[in-house]
Amino acid sequence: MRSRVVILLLFSLLLSCRGVDERIVRSRIAGDWEATLRFNPSDTPDSLIGLPKPYTVPCIEGMFNELYYWDTFFTNEGLIADGLVQLAADNTEDILYLIDKYGFMPNGNRLWYLTRSQQPYAALMVGKVFDATCDTLWLSCAYPVLEKEYAFWMEQRSTPTGLNRFGWTDPSDELVEEFITTAGRRLGKDFRAQGMSPGQLRKFGLDCIAECESGWDFNPRFHRRCSDYCPVDLNATLYGVEMEMSRFASVLGMDSEVWKQRAASRKARMIELFYDPLRNGFFDYDYVNGERSDVVSAAVFSLLYNKVLDEDGAAAVRDMLPAMEYPSGISVCAEGDYGYEYQWSYPNCWPPCIYLAVEGFHRYGYDEDAARIAGKYIDATLSLYRSTGKLWEKYDCTDASMPLDKEYDTPEMMGWTAGVFVCMDEYLNNKI
Repeated sequence: MRSRVVILLLFSLLLSCRGVDERIVRSRIAGDWEATLRFNPSDTPDSLIGLPKPYTVPCIEGMFNELYYWDTFFTNEGLIADGLVQLAADNTEDILYLIDKYGFMPNGNRLWYLTRSQQPYAALMVGKVFDATCDTLWLSCAYPVLEKEYAFWMEQRSTPTGLNRFGWTDPSDELVEEFITTAGRRLGKDFRAQGMSPGQLRKFGLDCIAECESGWDFNPRFHRRCSDYCPVDLNATLYGVEMEMSRFASVLGMDSEVWKQRAASRKARMIELFYDPLRNGFFDYDYVNGERSDVVSAAVFSLLYNKVLDEDGAAAVRDMLPAMEYPSGISVCAEGDYGYEYQWSYPNCWPPCIYLAVEGFHRYGYDEDAARIAGKYIDATLSLYRSTGKLWEKYDCTDASMPLDKEYDTPEMMGWTAGVFVCMDEYLNNKI
């Protein structure tokens, strides 16, 4: 009896210490949001594209000092939770500005990022800002810009399956060569020396561009043929976009049914092509060869976050979780012999995948799983913060350590690391 009391006291002390550390990190994040703020209303000589509103960048200093696309969604979630709604709105307005200017949102506000977009989260960002402000005039201005972006994805990134892919359509030879060089440098291999024909080498370069557009650069999901695949996460996000556009149209007194029909058609095709009954799971679909990827990845949590699946489908995703869950979080891909040490693979844990998993499981009532994953992320982030005094872009899901350098050094980061930490802390506190 006495030993049980001691264990309970120690457990309570542990929770108390974690709570103190959480408050310290939350305070640090709240104080550092301003340090990520940038404002350049005009283009600069070093290729930075001017934006009308102040915006946040992922890193306080060093690399990643531009406005990035899907990163900003997760940053905005933290900003809104911290009461900085106007800053989240400014980020979103800058993204809408770039969509209106170029017809799509570039990877970031640098001229060299005009070579590609990223996962299309603009409508989801608009929805979160609108929920926080209820500003229908603002929504009415955003709506036609979001229609323009949707047209880009449907016209420039379509496939015969009715689903969408990543990948530039007709880049210059110089750009393709640049991406072949980038992939070789980051993956540690000279791909020009692999005996590929000029046509095969160009196709490889196009696939490198596509994979960079996915935001998962680089990963084993697509077997280095990204443009041949309809990715689970891209199409789940586009389903979410279609559902949000239906909601916006209804709020603005427009026809919402066309968006619902698009979403329903996409949902049917996703379940048909992504679901593998033999493995009882969902996988990226190679539409060129008519087969599913063999890689289990955290992309499936986008299906939960965007409410694509019925209860049986959600249960199938939950059954995939053990292949990716480790003591300190979720690996973005299951462990496997992929031939390379990709950064978007085992054993790396990336904050956006944590967010989508926790919010996704919560939306289907799997709160025990959601709370456990959120707790692992909080504990791992706190562990690294205690030892380094910093937040980091990613970490090792097996032991909460800094990951080995893969492709580039892991940078100190606010961005989605801070945003997801804030959201996971809020989720756990509300649950408890």
